[in-house]
Order: sequence, then structure tokens, then C-alpha cells
Amino acid sequence: MNPQGERWTTDQVLALAPDAASRKAGGKLAAPGPWSETGTGDGALWGQCKGSGSKPYRTVVDLNGPAFRCSCPSRKFPCKHALGLLLLWAGDDRAVADGEPPPWAGEWLAGRRERAGRSADAPSGGAPSRAPADPAAAQRRSERRMQRIGAGAVELEQRLEDLLHSGLATADRDGYGSWDETAARMVDAQAPGLASYVRELGSVAAAGADWPARLLEECALLHLLDQGFLGIARLPAPLAATVRSRVGLTTEAAELLTGPEAAPVRDRWLVLAQQDREDGRLTTRRIYLRGERTGRMALHLSFGGANRPLDLALPPGLVLDADLAYYPGARPLRAALGERHTPAVPGPVPSGCGIDAALAAYGDALRDDPWLESWPVVLAEVTAVPGRTGQGWQLADADGESALPLDPRCLGRAGLWQLAAISGGAPVTVFGECGHRGFLPLTVWDPTPVSL
Repeated sequence: MNPQGERWTTDQVLALAPDAASRKAGGKLAAPGPWSETGTGDGALWGQCKGSGSKPYRTVVDLNGPAFRCSCPSRKFPCKHALGLLLLWAGDDRAVADGEPPPWAGEWLAGRRERAGRSADAPSGGAPSRAPADPAAAQRRSERRMQRIGAGAVELEQRLEDLLHSGLATADRDGYGSWDETAARMVDAQAPGLASYVRELGSVAAAGADWPARLLEECALLHLLDQGFLGIARLPAPLAATVRSRVGLTTEAAELLTGPEAAPVRDRWLVLAQQDREDGRLTTRRIYLRGERTGRMALHLSFGGANRPLDLALPPGLVLDADLAYYPGARPLRAALGERHTPAVPGPVPSGCGIDAALAAYGDALRDDPWLESWPVVLAEVTAVPGRTGQGWQLADADGESALPLDPRCLGRAGLWQLAAISGGAPVTVFGECGHRGFLPLTVWDPTPVSL
């Protein structure tokens, strides 16, 4: 048994994999054959895996993180060796014996836990404060950036006005070139959020039969964001915070956790989903949680690259007693993880709502944040059913009174057929994102969580 009170399931281990190839490769190593000197104890796993070189790869997993260390050259995190070791341990309680970690594993574990202890001793149990050495200089830099973004927003307004005067029907003639140029101008204006919206406009133009209508909708939302920033001084504080985050102004996690206005929320947070998304050389990990006492949804984001591995990994189905600090906004969702008061333990199947309540929750969130694409919800007692010919799949309430189309992005994915197979025509509990495209399923319980 691990300190989480219960051995992980295979599905919980596979939920950590960064991609399908890693799941497959890890599965091939989930047997005793390639492993030697394996052991478990004090919330950790370790072992040596025979590879193509003369020396075996040394792999160690801290189950309390979880966190991973391997001597292999892989840039994936966790690598196939960590996944294979976890799968070996999860699949057979006799495959990995209890013991004391060898020096190469013990040194890493001790160093990691020492750093965690120092973090826990920081004010409010979070990260150390990063207060600027010269507050006046920091204020001047902030004002200069606001001026640059304002100039970029004015320039973007002129670009949208020119587009509407020339007619949306001509928007597809220039291809991506003009949009990329405008996006680059927004980057120069230090407004990466505006640049992302401009690139989205470029992808909409000439894409699909109804692209002019969708382009007009996106232009209207971007115009609304521009006007919101240009008049930000007149907005209510929560909406102003939303506008700042949408244009690309962020708040440091350390400030949220330890700053003068820090207000961490302690709860038992159930991990609903973990999803990695590739964006060029950058990997974004999205971890969704819901508070047992507060009922609040939370989204933890972390980013990794070639020289910056993703450290935080939380398989769906775990519950952790921890502090979360929400980023400011009219409808707060993104949060920074602060102090963890106890190790994570397996949690129950979450309670959920019906289709109508899910749509109402998305509508309420959209009222506060009109640029919101989706809102996380747990659906209970829903069944995956094929729609009419050419209309894709749907999730239907058990009584058959309401149905929600599945997001086209999941059609053709293995997760769709996995959801249909698990459901088997019977109602299940599903977590995902409810938005204007439909419902994007991320986790299904049967009765343990399975990532889709």
C-alpha cells in the first residue's frame, strides 16, 4: 500500500501519460522481465530498467507528488520507464517488494521533500513572495506596458473596421499572411492574448461553409475585448481583471498565494481530469478539480518544454486536502496550487447534474465572461448515443428528455469509442467541458475514472 491509502489503478497510472505512444510503450514495460532492484516504501517506487545501453535506466517515483526521475534521455514526462514501473506496481501487489530506497533514489527523494518542506514553511504555505526590489520601477514598467497594449488595441480596432468596410467576403483572399502580420503587431504591443484571438480569426476565414457568420461573431467578441480594455478604468473590478487576463496580463502565482490580498481556499479537491495539449514546442497540462465543501471548479495550468519538464501530475479520481488561490476575474476558474495538508487519497465517483443544468451553468459563466469557450461540468446518468445520420454523437439524459451534442473535436478519437464501450447503452458519470461546440468528454467513471 502507498501513503495514499490504496494502490493506484491501471487507469490512474495511464492518465499520467503525456500521449498515446507513451501509454503503449509504458505498457510494454509493465512486466518484471526488464526490471531489477525494484522496491517501494515511504511513498516511493524505484527500479532499474534494462535498455539499449550497457547501463540500466534508474527510475524513481515519488507517489506523494506524484513526481518522477529517470536517467533515460526522454523529454517526455513521465517517461515510459516511470509509466512501466507504476503499471507493474499497480497491476500486481507482489511484483514490487517493500524495502529501503538505494542511495541514488533516496538522495533525490530527500532533496525533493526538503524543498517541499521549505515551501510549506513559507508564509501562507505557498511559494515565496517575489516582491520587486523597486516597487516604483515596477509600477512604471506596468504603466508603459498598459500604454503599449492600449496602442495595440487601437490599431486592432482600425484593422477590424477596415475589414468590415471592405466586406467579410473578401477576408479569405489574403490567406493567413495579413492575420499573421496583425498578430505579430499585437505581440510587439505586449498583448499575447490579442495575438491569439487574431490568429483564431485567420483560422476561421474560409474554413467551412458558414465561415462569414462565424468570422463576424469572432470579430464582434474581439471588438468587445478591445473596447473593454480601452475603457478598463470604468469597468467593475472583477470584469476588469477578466479583461486584463484575456489580453495577456497575468498575475504571479506567488502573489496569489502570499501577497497582501492572498485568499487561498482550503478544501478537499477531487481531481476530475488531467489533459496535456501540445502547442509546438510547448506542452500545456490542464488539471481540473472540484471542491468537496465549496463545490467550486478549479483549473490548474502548468507548462513544459524541452528543458522544462512538467512536474505536477494528478491522476483523475484522487482527492487532495490543499489550498488553492484563484486568479482574479468575473468568473474565477484558473487557480494556483498552494500547500497540500495531507497526501492525496482515492476519492468517490463525483455527483453530477443533468443536461439542462449543465447548459445553465455554461450560460451563467458566459454571462460573466463573454469570451469563455466552455465551462467544466460533471454529467450524471447520461448515455452516449449516435445522433441522426450525419449529426454525430450525443450524450442523453436517462429519461431521454434532453441531449447534448458531443464536441466535433472528439469525433473520430479513440476516446469517443471508449466512452461508448464503457457506457454500453447504460447511464454513466462523465466529466468534460460544456461549450458552444457541444460537450467535450475528458473522464468517465466505470466505477473508477478512465481518461478519454
